[in-house]
Amino acid sequence: MKASPADQQELLRLQSLDTRLQQLAHRLGALPQTAPLAELAGRDTAVRGTRAEAVGALEGARAELKRLESDVATVEARIARDGDRLQHTSSVKDVTALESELASLARRRSDLEDQELVVMQRVEDAEGVVAGIDEERASIAAEVEALEAERDEAAAGLTKEREAAVRDRDVVAGGVPADLLVFYEQRRARGAGIGAALLRQRTCQGCNMTLTGSDLDTVRRAADDDVLLCPDCDRILVRTEESGI
Repeated sequence: MKASPADQQELLRLQSLDTRLQQLAHRLGALPQTAPLAELAGRDTAVRGTRAEAVGALEGARAELKRLESDVATVEARIARDGDRLQHTSSVKDVTALESELASLARRRSDLEDQELVVMQRVEDAEGVVAGIDEERASIAAEVEALEAERDEAAAGLTKEREAAVRDRDVVAGGVPADLLVFYEQRRARGAGIGAALLRQRTCQGCNMTLTGSDLDTVRRAADDDVLLCPDCDRILVRTEESGI
């Protein structure tokens, strides 16, 4: 392939911008807030799982308390009914039976009320656990919000740099002959993002290999408008006054 020395040297400008774009993309993907945010997301997931268990325990305790309250209400209704019957009966037998039942119901109510106290404490403890978990989640959310603000601010600056670099690249690429640009892009795709490299003091800056022997002779004999490839890394080798040949 043929291309003027000036066009070939434009590839170095293009490569510089492409390298800059790669660096910016890497920095955007590796912002210092990324790892802490991922760790916080993992913590929040674990805490949400713990909260689901705690809420389940709380709901179970509340359901048990509601059942006990219903049982107490039922017993109290029986006590009220039997007490009313006791007031309105003159039968000794009925009085004896009703007094015995009322005593039994009083014991039952006392047992239920004791159980209520125990379950009420369970409810209170479970509510405290859920509240503590909610405070932890709120703390995590606050950390996330702060880190996201830092990340977005940093990303905004890098995004502006990237947009400027893209505009500059478009200008430079627009001045490179189409066939040379296509060839450069092919080399760049194969060369881990590097399509053209300066030959400085007989050393390819793409792979840092120094040309010697027949490889150096080939470069020396080539016409100025010959597009050369590095024999070691297969990238476009751009010659300038720094090449030392």
